[in-house]
Amino acid sequence: MQLGNLSLQSNLFLSPLAGYTNLPFRLTVRELGGLDLATTDLVNARSLLENNRKALELIRTCREDTPLAVQLFGAVPEEMRDAALYLQDQGVASIDINMGCPVRKVVKVGGGSAMMTELSKTAHLVQTMVDALRIPVTAKMRLGWDERNLTAPDLARALEDAGVAAVFVHGRTREQGFSGVVNLEGIAKVVQAVKEIPVIGNGDVTTPQAARHMLEHTGCHGVSVGRGAFYNPWIFKHTRSFLATGELPAEPSFDERLEVMRRHLSLMIEVFGEAKACMMFRKVGPWYAKRFGPANRFNKRIVHLNSREQFEQIMEDYLRWREPFLDEHGELKPQYQPDALHPSFMEDQPAVARREHIPVPKGPVEVW
Repeated sequence: MQLGNLSLQSNLFLSPLAGYTNLPFRLTVRELGGLDLATTDLVNARSLLENNRKALELIRTCREDTPLAVQLFGAVPEEMRDAALYLQDQGVASIDINMGCPVRKVVKVGGGSAMMTELSKTAHLVQTMVDALRIPVTAKMRLGWDERNLTAPDLARALEDAGVAAVFVHGRTREQGFSGVVNLEGIAKVVQAVKEIPVIGNGDVTTPQAARHMLEHTGCHGVSVGRGAFYNPWIFKHTRSFLATGELPAEPSFDERLEVMRRHLSLMIEVFGEAKACMMFRKVGPWYAKRFGPANRFNKRIVHLNSREQFEQIMEDYLRWREPFLDEHGELKPQYQPDALHPSFMEDQPAVARREHIPVPKGPVEVW
């Protein structure tokens, strides 16, 4: 896939998930394969220019974390331009403008979803950035503010005229948050509205089948995955294989899941330090455990994690506790198998993934 002058090896993208898609998680997913361009959590342009510690932490990266896009939000053209120029000098591959976040603190300053309500003002901001940069500028939007204001097709046309290299479209409105069914027809209308730039679909892509269904039923050029990647870090590798061969790869074994979970924690400790990483991992561990089968013992203890040593003790205790649920071959007995990962879309009709299986992570993204 081509985004402006940026050549990519995959049309699968990692979406920002505030509080979760940090450097350790991006590296974890990249090591599993199938992902090329990943995007940071959204960053306040003004905070970045002021060298705010939190903003600088959000853009933290390394040589292995490439290509990387940074997602900016803000409503002042000069601030957005200058923040993007700073990031370009830091070696970032592309800039993504957040036009979809409905969180009040973002919208009240004219950023996020508010940008979908003032098309000419938004196009001017984008033009200011495009004219100043050598790297591609993309935009992430929703279908509109609400069902009565589905402005995404008009906005996409205006942004293409302003010079964006691609648009990412979450198939829900700002009013919906994460509720309801992702609107494939709405994404298709955005695809039809633009002339040449690629449109990347987003929303409820939790399986390789869901990714293929979105591509086939909207005509979009790529798929961006958020919650589905956190629930299943193998989704990029498996989707690329499925799109190429039509066959689903085998699910990772329990031991493979443990190995990746340990790797994720190690990377977090490396980046954030042991104390902070373990505190952050209290929210991460239970997501891995969703695919473990019975995990009550693990979940009760991991939320009190304080050290790497304690993590290994928790795992040792959990593996002993788990033994009665295994058969003579060391596999989970059928009645204890975790629920199948429900595709967001069936072959014959779209259907939203069950919320109890793919919940919204607690934190800033919860109302997105």
